[in-house]
Amino acid sequence: MHSYKVFGCRVAFCLAIAISLAPRMSGQKAESESAEKNPRKLVYKVEPQYPAELKRAYIGGTVRLDVMISSRGTVQTVSVTGGNPVLAECAAKAVKQWKYAPADAETSVRLNVKFDPRR
Repeated sequence: MHSYKVFGCRVAFCLAIAISLAPRMSGQKAESESAEKNPRKLVYKVEPQYPAELKRAYIGGTVRLDVMISSRGTVQTVSVTGGNPVLAECAAKAVKQWKYAPADAETSVRLNVKFDPRR
C-alpha cells in the first residue's frame, strides 16, 4: 500500500512540475525563428520520441532550443532554453540529427518543439 502512495505522489509531483515548466500546446512539431530573412531549408528531419510515461500522464508542452547550423547544413550545437527537462532531452536528441540545405555561413535558429499528449 505504501508503494502506491509513493508512486502517486511522484506522479503528482512530476505532473505539477511539467505543467508549470511546459504548458500544453497542440501538435508535436517544430517551429523555427531565424534572424535571417531567408531561413535555412530543412532537408532531413527526425521526429522526437515522446516518452510513453509522459504521454499517458498527459504531460506535454513546448521545448525551446537554440540551434547552431554549420555552413554544410549539419547541426553543430543544441542548447535547451526552456521546457520540461525530459521532453527537452528527447527534442535535442532528434534535432541533433536534422540536416539543412548548405549556406555561405553558419546560422543560428531558435526552435519551438511542441509535444501534445492528445495525439
